[in-house]
Amino acid sequence: MDYKKFLYEQKKRDKALKAKATKVTIKEIRFGPNTDEHDYEFKKKHAEKFLQDGAKLKAYVFFKGRSIVYKDKGQILLLRLATDLEEYGKVEQMPKLEGKRMTMFIAPKKGK
Repeated sequence: MDYKKFLYEQKKRDKALKAKATKVTIKEIRFGPNTDEHDYEFKKKHAEKFLQDGAKLKAYVFFKGRSIVYKDKGQILLLRLATDLEEYGKVEQMPKLEGKRMTMFIAPKKGK
């Protein structure tokens, strides 16, 4: 077999695999530890739309200044979001504190 032909076919196979691969988009939603009920509902509605469109969701609570004292409020908020979005997606990573952010990932369910 000709080496150039082998390279050509290999490039062709790689290109076909790359075309079949799905690109995962990650959408972010930011909360504060004292997010109000209306704001929560508004952002939850957007999160539902993102998950229905097939994008992963990164929800995080950002603690500014001394608000880091309310870590438990942030965790409760994220867990509440997870239970509200249970029918649209499943939790990929439970809430985890990293610096001033508490982050949680939710992946969409396959059956849209």
